[in-house]
Amino acid sequence: MKKPKKSDLPTKVCPVCSLSFTWRKKWEKSWEDVKYCSEKCRRNK
Repeated sequence: MKKPKKSDLPTKVCPVCSLSFTWRKKWEKSWEDVKYCSEKCRRNK
């Protein structure tokens, strides 16, 4: 099984820092619920 290219992965924009972040394997089951790019942004919302 081939890995998808990073450019083909879904992205979102963090509402705190306004940076875009890319889908990660650890978010596979909860991608719809992910809102922040990092724990730091989540704490500083």
